[in-house]
Amino acid sequence: MATSPPTRLSQGTTTIIALRGVEKDFANGVRALDRFDLDVRAGEFVSVLGPSGCGKSTALRIIAGLSPPSAGVVEWPAGAVPIGFVFQEPTLMPWADVADNVRLPLRLAGKDDPAAVAEALDRVGLKNFAQSYPRELSGGMKMRASIARALVTEPQLILMDEPFAALDEITRFKLNNDLLAVWQALGRTVIFVTHSVFESVYLSQRIVVMTPRPGRVFTQIAIDAPYPRDERFRTSPEYAGFCREVADALDKAMRVGNVP
Repeated sequence: MATSPPTRLSQGTTTIIALRGVEKDFANGVRALDRFDLDVRAGEFVSVLGPSGCGKSTALRIIAGLSPPSAGVVEWPAGAVPIGFVFQEPTLMPWADVADNVRLPLRLAGKDDPAAVAEALDRVGLKNFAQSYPRELSGGMKMRASIARALVTEPQLILMDEPFAALDEITRFKLNNDLLAVWQALGRTVIFVTHSVFESVYLSQRIVVMTPRPGRVFTQIAIDAPYPRDERFRTSPEYAGFCREVADALDKAMRVGNVP
């Protein structure tokens, strides 16, 4: 099978979402985010990396409108855009088959588009499992169904909250590859939350490294490696070098936050 030559993808110049001085305090007195700033451009693949409990998921929920900030603002410079959200767990309805699970966002919006459901399933490799039930799927296939459900409404911004954290390494690598293929094909904007240095380097154009709670942006690192990325990149000196740079930045961020 012929492969395309590696290309360096350039994201758009339009900022699709911006967080300015965002803070989040919970009722129990915990401050999850403190003066959190983030700009993401249209078409960009950005990973948000940090230790558990640093506010990564909280930031994602604020962007999605699922949780209001305690202070600061969320800006949509070009106007609000449709959002797809992939949660840590697939959260599929066990009584519904895969097609009905993927169809759910359309039904909630008062729509029904069988062609859109079929296309979303095809993009994640579940075309032949539309009538299967969640109990019949592997962990990786359940997550594919969750991704298809996020894609079915054709969102411009896809938010992903550690979607592959619970999967075995082989399945995770495969889904990383498939996610990049979908991103390149659709040209959507992706904000991907992870605590894996290796995953963030493999996937991203840019990595936002966070401090421990209360989460702030410690630094941002551009991953200037061409796409498509495959096992040659994963085993290359270039990849190893980026991983060392990001791991070092994460270590410094954790020491700033006094995390052992």
